[in-house]
Amino acid sequence: MSASSATLMRSTATSRAASTRDHTAIDTGRAERLRAEIAADGCDAGLFYDPVNIRYATGTSNMQVYSLHNACRYVFVPAVGPIVLFEFKGCEHLSIGHPMVDEVRPAVGWYHFVSGPRVAEFATVWAAEIAALLGPGARDLTVDRCDPVGADALARHDIRLHDGQSTANRARMIKTPEELALIRTAVAGCEAGVAQMRADMSPGMTEQELWARLHAANIAAGGEWLETRLLTSGQRTNPWYQECSDKVIEAGDLVAFDTDLVGIGGYSVDISRTWTADGVAPTADQQRLFDAATEQLERNLELFRPGASFAEISQRSHLPPDDIHSVTNAAVAHGIGLCNEYPLILNRDHFDDGGVRRPDRGRHGVVRGGARRSARRDGVGETRGADPRHRSRDRATLDVHARSGVIRRPVPLP
Repeated sequence: MSASSATLMRSTATSRAASTRDHTAIDTGRAERLRAEIAADGCDAGLFYDPVNIRYATGTSNMQVYSLHNACRYVFVPAVGPIVLFEFKGCEHLSIGHPMVDEVRPAVGWYHFVSGPRVAEFATVWAAEIAALLGPGARDLTVDRCDPVGADALARHDIRLHDGQSTANRARMIKTPEELALIRTAVAGCEAGVAQMRADMSPGMTEQELWARLHAANIAAGGEWLETRLLTSGQRTNPWYQECSDKVIEAGDLVAFDTDLVGIGGYSVDISRTWTADGVAPTADQQRLFDAATEQLERNLELFRPGASFAEISQRSHLPPDDIHSVTNAAVAHGIGLCNEYPLILNRDHFDDGGVRRPDRGRHGVVRGGARRSARRDGVGETRGADPRHRSRDRATLDVHARSGVIRRPVPLP
């Protein structure tokens, strides 16, 4: 048995243990954080359609990718009171008895695919049910997604809408201890898939064939989906953000990728790697790029310390030499949890003291040799670089003050 196969088998066993783990503490902690942010926004309740937010609020999942583009399920989360999950019709049994779901009802679909010319009619029925759940005198509702027809229907009940995505983002920035344990499992599963890719990679296979190894490993380990198709080789690695193709990987090629996957337990793992296709030593140019990426990573890591503001990190962030300074990616750091999450810290060309980013001014990013630290609020931080995509060197947890953008304390994460 190969080392990578053994690693994948261990990861699969770990994922089975994770699937049987009691998630009550995870689900309870997440729901409490979300309720607290709803109340902090001065709202009576939240209504969430984003499947990532539904999972965060309830611990349930169903047709996650399908519901990203079809508003087929949603959850009503009051600041105080029972949580009501509106499930895709015929799927109510999936969530009955779940500890964070007090009631399951069939969802009222009013999107055009299922309603056709009756969208307004079904939206009216839907809005009346939401208004009834809010109850007399409750009028402030934070909503992450709502088409104009639905917003108009709620307005007829004198319901005031607030930005539910920011509400959920602030809740998700802080990871509970139970979440961190599950994140470790998700990272291990992803790393096993990456090891399988490395073992199977050889000149003569296509980019898509190599990318399929990660898909297969993620599903086998209990993961869910890949959010992008960022795997390229040879000349296609520059500029970055090209999707994998049927190009044949050749001897001596650099092969670069971002995992960008939603893995075990629904947690995202965003790791970057660059290899030579046949394992030979890099060329002088490739080594120079690698060294520049390493320097950028190590220097930017030093900026993440208690008391540092997002603006300070941005302004002090290290950039590579001008001749390899690309404009593909402006990120110095971004959060990660159930997906890529707030905060997003951009380099000094794009950061504005009044917020996380300012409008682009003729540029679209920082560096394709750039270091990025995926810093989650009290979550796992992945350090990586691109061109070549640098191996993860450090993990830490950060407690970031949501409203002031200040890192308060680091917590070691083994």
